Amino acid sequence: MQTRRSLMKSSLSFSVLSLLASGFIDQNTAGATTLKKLSLTDAEWKKRLTPQQFQVLRHDGTEHSFTSLLLHETRSGIFACAGCALPLFSSTTKFDSGTGWPSFWRALDHAIVTKTDMSLGYERTAVICRRCDGHLGHVFDDGPKPTGKRFCMNGVALTFRSAAA
Repeated sequence: MQTRRSLMKSSLSFSVLSLLASGFIDQNTAGATTLKKLSLTDAEWKKRLTPQQFQVLRHDGTEHSFTSLLLHETRSGIFACAGCALPLFSSTTKFDSGTGWPSFWRALDHAIVTKTDMSLGYERTAVICRRCDGHLGHVFDDGPKPTGKRFCMNGVALTFRSAAA
């Protein structure tokens, strides 16, 4: 039987190996890895994304709550950026926040960056994909242990790859 810790380790190993194989990260001779940034024009993004994905990822939009097919995803695997396929969250950190958006208590290491968002007139922390700068959602300080964080993500900004695949 796999423990939560062993699932997390296998998910992280799976993420790094899949990124190396896909060319999304480089490994230098010393074994260190560097992430290749993805920068496309709006026209290129529109070819790659659906209109809803484009609105969320490229223009900081938000999908309607309780509409994401990923909200009830319970299989073991990795949630990745819909814009660039960078692995972002392990299924082992997903939880039901009751908010209507897929929620996680921790992002994968080196997957995201955050920035202050004042678009609603008060301060929130936006979550951005480290590779393509796509807007994913927001993080709040009302999540479960061990982090106390709630990464409230737009499901349309994510894809899911089952560990069984």
